[in-house]
Amino acid sequence: MIEKRQKDTVSEHRFPGSIIVMGVSGSGKSSVGERIAKAYGYPFIEGDALHPPENIKKMSEGIPLTDDDRWPWLAAIGRKLAENAGPAVVACSALKVSYRQKLRECAPEGLAFVHLHGSEAVLAERMQHRTGHFMPASLLKTQLATLEDPTGEAKTVTVDIDQSLDAIVDEALGALGRM
Repeated sequence: MIEKRQKDTVSEHRFPGSIIVMGVSGSGKSSVGERIAKAYGYPFIEGDALHPPENIKKMSEGIPLTDDDRWPWLAAIGRKLAENAGPAVVACSALKVSYRQKLRECAPEGLAFVHLHGSEAVLAERMQHRTGHFMPASLLKTQLATLEDPTGEAKTVTVDIDQSLDAIVDEALGALGRM
Protein backbone atom coordinates (compact mmCIF):
# COMPACT_ATOMS: atom_id res chain seq x y z
CA MET A 1 0.00 0.00 0.00
CA ILE A 2 2.79 2.41 0.86
CA GLU A 3 4.52 1.70 -2.46
CA LYS A 4 1.27 2.56 -4.32
CA ARG A 5 0.91 5.80 -2.32
CA GLN A 6 4.53 6.63 -3.12
CA LYS A 7 3.87 6.13 -6.83
CA ASP A 8 0.70 8.22 -6.65
CA THR A 9 2.54 11.00 -4.81
CA VAL A 10 5.43 10.94 -7.27
CA SER A 11 3.16 10.96 -10.33
CA GLU A 12 1.20 13.93 -8.98
CA HIS A 13 4.06 16.05 -7.63
CA ARG A 14 7.80 15.72 -7.96
CA PHE A 15 10.54 18.05 -6.79
CA PRO A 16 12.18 19.04 -10.09
CA GLY A 17 15.78 19.35 -8.89
CA SER A 18 18.34 17.22 -7.15
CA ILE A 19 17.86 15.98 -3.60
CA ILE A 20 20.38 15.53 -0.81
CA VAL A 21 19.35 13.01 1.84
CA MET A 22 21.29 14.29 4.83
CA GLY A 23 21.93 13.49 8.47
CA VAL A 24 24.50 12.01 10.77
CA SER A 25 25.92 8.55 10.32
CA GLY A 26 23.38 5.82 10.98
CA SER A 27 20.35 7.92 10.03
CA GLY A 28 19.60 5.86 6.92
CA LYS A 29 20.72 8.27 4.19
CA SER A 30 21.64 5.54 1.72
CA SER A 31 18.53 3.42 2.22
CA VAL A 32 16.17 6.39 2.04
CA GLY A 33 18.11 8.00 -0.81
CA GLU A 34 18.01 4.83 -2.91
CA ARG A 35 14.24 4.56 -2.43
CA ILE A 36 13.61 8.22 -3.32
CA ALA A 37 15.84 7.87 -6.40
CA LYS A 38 13.91 4.79 -7.49
CA ALA A 39 10.54 6.49 -6.94
CA TYR A 40 11.64 9.52 -9.00
CA GLY A 41 13.61 7.62 -11.62
CA TYR A 42 16.69 9.67 -10.72
CA PRO A 43 20.23 8.29 -10.40
CA PHE A 44 21.46 7.68 -6.86
CA ILE A 45 24.90 8.91 -5.80
CA GLU A 46 26.46 7.43 -2.67
CA GLY A 47 28.37 10.33 -1.15
CA ASP A 48 30.52 8.05 1.00
CA ALA A 49 31.99 6.55 -2.19
CA LEU A 50 33.42 9.99 -3.04
CA HIS A 51 35.45 10.39 0.15
CA PRO A 52 39.20 10.55 -0.47
CA PRO A 53 41.06 7.52 0.94
CA GLU A 54 42.60 9.72 3.67
CA ASN A 55 39.11 10.56 5.00
CA ILE A 56 38.04 6.92 5.09
CA LYS A 57 41.28 5.99 6.87
CA LYS A 58 40.75 8.70 9.51
CA MET A 59 37.13 7.76 10.14
CA SER A 60 37.97 4.03 10.25
CA GLU A 61 40.50 4.85 12.97
CA GLY A 62 37.86 6.80 14.93
CA ILE A 63 39.32 10.21 14.07
CA PRO A 64 36.68 12.87 13.32
CA LEU A 65 36.97 14.78 10.06
CA THR A 66 37.72 18.49 10.07
CA ASP A 67 36.34 21.11 7.72
CA ASP A 68 39.61 20.88 5.77
CA ASP A 69 39.00 17.13 5.35
CA ARG A 70 35.40 17.62 4.23
CA TRP A 71 35.82 20.40 1.63
CA PRO A 72 37.45 18.20 -1.08
CA TRP A 73 34.74 15.57 -0.51
CA LEU A 74 31.97 18.16 -0.79
CA ALA A 75 33.64 19.53 -3.94
CA ALA A 76 33.53 16.02 -5.46
CA ILE A 77 29.82 15.74 -4.64
CA GLY A 78 29.25 19.22 -6.08
CA ARG A 79 31.01 18.20 -9.31
CA LYS A 80 28.78 15.11 -9.59
CA LEU A 81 25.69 17.29 -9.18
CA ALA A 82 26.92 19.83 -11.73
CA GLU A 83 27.99 17.20 -14.27
CA ASN A 84 24.86 15.06 -14.04
CA ALA A 85 22.59 15.33 -17.10
CA GLY A 86 19.60 15.93 -14.82
CA PRO A 87 18.52 15.74 -11.21
CA ALA A 88 19.97 13.11 -8.89
CA VAL A 89 19.54 11.93 -5.31
CA VAL A 90 22.67 12.04 -3.14
CA ALA A 91 23.36 10.58 0.29
CA CYS A 92 25.57 13.12 2.07
CA SER A 93 25.78 14.11 5.74
CA ALA A 94 25.82 17.85 4.85
CA LEU A 95 26.24 18.63 8.53
CA LYS A 96 26.86 22.38 8.37
CA VAL A 97 25.04 25.33 6.81
CA SER A 98 28.21 26.23 4.88
CA TYR A 99 28.38 22.72 3.41
CA ARG A 100 24.74 22.83 2.32
CA GLN A 101 25.22 26.27 0.78
CA LYS A 102 28.20 25.03 -1.24
CA LEU A 103 26.14 22.08 -2.50
CA ARG A 104 23.25 24.39 -3.43
CA GLU A 105 25.61 26.41 -5.61
CA CYS A 106 26.54 23.25 -7.55
CA ALA A 107 23.04 22.02 -8.42
CA PRO A 108 21.91 23.59 -11.70
CA GLU A 109 18.24 22.54 -11.34
CA GLY A 110 17.91 23.52 -7.68
CA LEU A 111 18.40 21.42 -4.60
CA ALA A 112 16.23 20.11 -1.79
CA PHE A 113 17.39 18.53 1.46
CA VAL A 114 15.71 15.69 3.32
CA HIS A 115 17.13 15.79 6.85
CA LEU A 116 16.86 12.42 8.59
CA HIS A 117 16.63 13.19 12.29
CA GLY A 118 16.73 10.80 15.21
CA SER A 119 17.63 10.63 18.86
CA GLU A 120 21.15 9.68 19.83
CA ALA A 121 19.81 6.40 21.25
CA VAL A 122 18.09 5.41 17.97
CA LEU A 123 21.15 6.39 15.93
CA ALA A 124 23.57 4.50 18.20
CA GLU A 125 21.39 1.40 18.04
CA ARG A 126 21.37 1.51 14.24
CA MET A 127 25.14 2.03 14.03
CA GLN A 128 25.84 -0.89 16.37
CA HIS A 129 23.88 -3.28 14.14
CA ARG A 130 25.22 -2.34 10.73
CA THR A 131 28.12 -4.14 9.13
CA GLY A 132 30.64 -3.28 6.46
CA HIS A 133 30.74 0.49 7.02
CA PHE A 134 33.92 2.39 7.83
CA MET A 135 32.28 4.86 10.26
CA PRO A 136 32.52 3.58 13.84
CA ALA A 137 29.76 4.28 16.36
CA SER A 138 32.35 6.13 18.45
CA LEU A 139 32.13 9.10 16.03
CA LEU A 140 28.38 9.59 16.47
CA LYS A 141 28.80 12.16 19.25
CA THR A 142 31.17 14.28 17.14
CA GLN A 143 28.77 14.18 14.21
CA LEU A 144 25.87 15.24 16.43
CA ALA A 145 28.01 18.07 17.84
CA THR A 146 28.93 19.21 14.32
CA LEU A 147 25.38 19.06 12.93
CA GLU A 148 23.84 22.50 12.41
CA ASP A 149 20.09 21.93 12.43
CA PRO A 150 18.68 22.75 8.98
CA THR A 151 15.19 23.53 10.28
CA GLY A 152 13.91 26.65 8.55
CA GLU A 153 16.30 26.48 5.60
CA ALA A 154 14.71 26.83 2.16
CA LYS A 155 13.66 23.60 0.44
CA THR A 156 14.49 21.49 3.48
CA VAL A 157 12.30 18.94 5.23
CA THR A 158 13.02 16.98 8.39
CA VAL A 159 11.81 13.42 8.80
CA ASP A 160 11.94 11.51 12.10
CA ILE A 161 13.73 8.19 11.62
CA ASP A 162 12.06 6.42 14.54
CA GLN A 163 9.61 4.72 12.16
CA SER A 164 9.74 2.13 9.39
CA LEU A 165 11.75 2.71 6.23
CA ASP A 166 8.51 2.74 4.22
CA ALA A 167 7.02 5.42 6.48
CA ILE A 168 10.19 7.54 6.31
CA VAL A 169 10.28 7.39 2.52
CA ASP A 170 6.54 8.03 2.24
CA GLU A 171 6.84 11.12 4.47
CA ALA A 172 9.88 12.39 2.55
CA LEU A 173 8.19 11.93 -0.84
CA GLY A 174 5.06 13.69 0.40
CA ALA A 175 7.05 16.66 1.69
CA LEU A 176 9.14 16.87 -1.49
CA GLY A 177 5.97 16.79 -3.56
CA ARG A 178 4.64 19.82 -1.72
CA MET A 179 7.72 21.94 -2.50
